[in-house]
Amino acid sequence: MTAVGQRSQGSGGMSIGSVLDRLRPEFPDVTISKIRFLEAEGLISPERTPSGYRRFSLADCERLRYVLTAQRDQYLPLKVIKEQLEAIDSGAAVVGAPDAAPRRPRVLTVAPGEVSPEEFRPDREVRVSRSDLLARSGVDEGFLTELIRAGLIVPGSAGFFDEDAVTLARTARAMSGFGLEARHLRAFKLAADREAGLVAQIAGPVAKGRDAGARDRAEEMVRELAALSLTLHTCLVKAAVRGALDR
Repeated sequence: MTAVGQRSQGSGGMSIGSVLDRLRPEFPDVTISKIRFLEAEGLISPERTPSGYRRFSLADCERLRYVLTAQRDQYLPLKVIKEQLEAIDSGAAVVGAPDAAPRRPRVLTVAPGEVSPEEFRPDREVRVSRSDLLARSGVDEGFLTELIRAGLIVPGSAGFFDEDAVTLARTARAMSGFGLEARHLRAFKLAADREAGLVAQIAGPVAKGRDAGARDRAEEMVRELAALSLTLHTCLVKAAVRGALDR
């Protein structure tokens, strides 16, 4: 799209819920429906994932801020705002007094996550039996029992597992080759629980909102926070282990 500002590259984009949370402090009345309406009117053109979800760049977010500001402060109709944006996009002079010419909005500076929030979108549920889990992960009964006792793998109510359990068991098996037992890996589980608790504290109140999109917005927020949390965790571990051999 031609947008005010440059599209951020490699960040995976922002969800519509994240954009809403960025704009609401300044525009309390903005809603997901309003953002979708502005898209339908051609004022913004966010990218779409293969599954159809909107992913907004920082430029998209600032373009929305420009539109909402023009509506609120100058009472301009969308047709005029769209013409102004098209003039900015093309680099042409804006018709009207110089002080009425729209300024190119400031692009926010953020630290984009290296992990995409899309990775935290729930996959199609697959039930994995205990025997399949053992065969696919390469662990034995004793080691799987230890992982379950340590709370690292939790079977479902019917005794089945999911795909993540296969990956976790396989990873734990690889780490056991370095002398790490299931009880040692418990520390990773506790850290993950603390991170999840923090995310829940932030997204929980949003999910309890009375508007129709509250639940969807909270789920988008959880995915984005989880992705950023994983990126932060990776950076911190990298920094911590750099000097491990020098201690």
